[in-house]
Amino acid sequence: MNRIVIVGASLAGLRAAEALRDEGFTGELTVIGDEPHAPYDRPPLSKAVLSGWLDTDHVTLPRLRNVAATWLLGVAATGLDLRERQVRLADGRRIAFDGLVIATGTRARPWPVPEEAALRGVHVLRGRDDADRLRADLAAGPERVLVIGGGFTGSEVAGGCRELGLNVTLTHRGVAPMSSALGGTVARFAADVQRAAGVDLRLETTVTKLDGAGRLHRAWLSDGTAVDVDVAVIALGAVSNVEWIAGSGLLADGRGAVCDTTGRALTADGSVADGVFVAGDVARWPHPLYPGDLVRLDHWGNAVSQARTVAHNLVHNGHRRHDELPAFWSNQFGVNLKSVGLPTYGDEVVVTQGSLPANKFVAVYGREGRTVAAVAVNAPRQLDGYADLITAGAAFPPVINAPDGPAVASVVDAEFPQPLVAAVR
Repeated sequence: MNRIVIVGASLAGLRAAEALRDEGFTGELTVIGDEPHAPYDRPPLSKAVLSGWLDTDHVTLPRLRNVAATWLLGVAATGLDLRERQVRLADGRRIAFDGLVIATGTRARPWPVPEEAALRGVHVLRGRDDADRLRADLAAGPERVLVIGGGFTGSEVAGGCRELGLNVTLTHRGVAPMSSALGGTVARFAADVQRAAGVDLRLETTVTKLDGAGRLHRAWLSDGTAVDVDVAVIALGAVSNVEWIAGSGLLADGRGAVCDTTGRALTADGSVADGVFVAGDVARWPHPLYPGDLVRLDHWGNAVSQARTVAHNLVHNGHRRHDELPAFWSNQFGVNLKSVGLPTYGDEVVVTQGSLPANKFVAVYGREGRTVAAVAVNAPRQLDGYADLITAGAAFPPVINAPDGPAVASVVDAEFPQPLVAAVR
């Protein structure tokens, strides 16, 4: 294997390049990215950048080693020919490979009405250029910001806007912000936090129309009301960047590119595509701890660990499994939230430490008598032991005997949305 190409110049792509060199690959390495920027860190965009603590020149990812790669930035991959072993680029070039890493990630789901999406003041937030444009509009001091979608990105944007002293209305289809990721039972604490911070929260409500003559000035809601707004942030989830591999024979759709537990890409007939691997946000694979469905994770840690697994298997023709426990975190409205495992895999939940009204607690999720995830709010140090329980497949509900635990542990329905709504998240 003399030529390896990585398509996707973000976190997973950069770490895969470094790991390939660490694993002993000495051949020709090419990294392709559709953005003109060097690989950068995305989580600060909805946190520190919008709040003004950082500008986008300070989110570039550190290089852990010299990867001696050819960087083709600002040019998109538009096609993949597995038989000829070539990646086609938007400028007409064809880049040959012996090994390929698909790390193209996701993009923000756009507002579905193009003419409304084109109004000045309507934004998505995924890349650093998005953050610069949104930050400029916020710095102009809008009278009100509308956040459409109360997932993690939408909630973090709302929190950043409130830190700037801006009036914020947030609409969310579910019963509470982040209910698709945490379940309604646990997520209800977030509604109290946001209202206490001054957010005009409109739950079980959608936006039906964005109105304006060139620039946004009003949004119409599903409850028949209207809100005068100057800026809107569309936070309706993500779409996988897989269009460029359409017709290649690989198994992929808007939810991601399918691979096995070792990261090897699968074809439409279920066979392994020789020398082709998938890593990061774009990957869907069967996680051994969560059988019955394919997992796709928009998590920083997963992108790094999966990139390392893929690099090892690519260089050594190995079969190392990617089975690291999922984990993510979020800071918003002065609240720290950290999760291990997959809460969405559970259907029951129990609070084992603290309490929701105090906004300091640990909630554990279970399914069919097994502990599958845990979420800590303002209690991040508590999760290490829970991670061990999840990995071991411990019985649910777990016996914790924590001094701050409830007198009687009450197992309740986690209240996740119906599958169609959860799939959108």
